[in-house]
Amino acid sequence: MKWTRAVHHLAELAEKCGELPASFFRFQVVELWVFGDLLDVPRDLDVIEVALVTDLPVEEVPWLTEPVGAEHWANSTRLSRNPFEARWRSKDAPVWNHRIERPALIWSAADGINEEALVAVSDGTAELVRQAAPSPEELAARVADELVVSLAALRQANQAYTDRRWSPGKLTPQSDALWRTTTGYLDLLDA
Repeated sequence: MKWTRAVHHLAELAEKCGELPASFFRFQVVELWVFGDLLDVPRDLDVIEVALVTDLPVEEVPWLTEPVGAEHWANSTRLSRNPFEARWRSKDAPVWNHRIERPALIWSAADGINEEALVAVSDGTAELVRQAAPSPEELAARVADELVVSLAALRQANQAYTDRRWSPGKLTPQSDALWRTTTGYLDLLDA
């Protein structure tokens, strides 16, 4: 997709974040961050990488998983219909990690759309609005913290799958959750 179209999609998502009613979902998205290639120099892109920070506790949003209701939220904001790759995060932990490197805040529930950041992304000068890079020690501590949460979630998802394995009904919700949790855990383990 063209750079301008990617920025348009990002701005549209930021607007949608501010328009959703507070009581409509099981959780609230409180911040929208962008990271990855859209923070570089303007060029054609395959995907827009965003981090969606929720009001959920860390334990409910392990790395590479989706909180309950995320699919409904994604459909309501058109996130699922546009070229986004979303990472769900908790407000109780830093948004950055080994994959979300130096993100830029685009929207927050407290302050609305960050026009300065949107203009910087559009102009290819996002370097001016990105977070500072963590030290190697901070990054290692962050990955270690996420690994603890991810392992607990993996054990829980495995047990949920085991409990439902031979029961009647669809197993897909449990198997998908187990797959996402396993992928997140292995990604952190490799980091």
